[in-house]
Amino acid sequence: MNINSDINILGGLPDWNLINVFLKEDIKSIQSSKEEINSYTAIKTDKSVKRFKKAITGTLLNFNNDNVRLLFRSLIETKGVNSDLLIFLFWNASVNNELLHYLNEKVFFPALYTGRISIKNDEVTACIKELKSSENDLQGWSESTITTTASKYLTLLKKFGLMEGSINKIINHPYLSDEMFVVYIYWLIISSNMPNLLKSKWLPYSFTEFQPFLDRLMQKKFFKYFNVIYIGDNLNVEPLITYEKLYDSIHKS
Repeated sequence: MNINSDINILGGLPDWNLINVFLKEDIKSIQSSKEEINSYTAIKTDKSVKRFKKAITGTLLNFNNDNVRLLFRSLIETKGVNSDLLIFLFWNASVNNELLHYLNEKVFFPALYTGRISIKNDEVTACIKELKSSENDLQGWSESTITTTASKYLTLLKKFGLMEGSINKIINHPYLSDEMFVVYIYWLIISSNMPNLLKSKWLPYSFTEFQPFLDRLMQKKFFKYFNVIYIGDNLNVEPLITYEKLYDSIHKS
């Protein structure tokens, strides 16, 4: 597992405006002036901007496939930084950051899918400590670093809109709109890179139990976006629209 400190850094991000900054081509000219930086974000120093840049471009804005990049561009150009985009960033960040995905898999999703209302910092701390016993990259992490990372993880989930509250964070149970459900399916197909989606580790990122997910997937209104073949323990979904034209097609419907 490749582990870095991006969860800590992004958990401390005061706002999402830097995403728009780092999508621009001329980053150096923006960083050269504190006045310009302050016009985009609440972060006050060049050093902090560079620190956040590394985490944002590495975890949030790194796209393993051009089709994923097209989905992201469609969302941000149409809606800006809103709740739908934050869900998409959560998906993409989980692909790029192995520790984030691990904590989602071991802590967040088990809590979400068993109907719990909250997650305690101690649970995340215990999960990281258990992982430390088998991961070389964590051997140098102190008790303080582990505790801080656990706290920042929950804060990051809050920033993605998946939790709320300050000290005692409550789990939000998101429900994807029809538009975002289609986007999710297209993201699931390309991110899974396998014919049988039942074996995909990204299936829990629908925020829905499997049977309701399958029932929704089979609804007639979605048949113009993909073909679905479900036989026993095999689920194959074939996209019918190019990723480049998907968002326009959704809004013309």
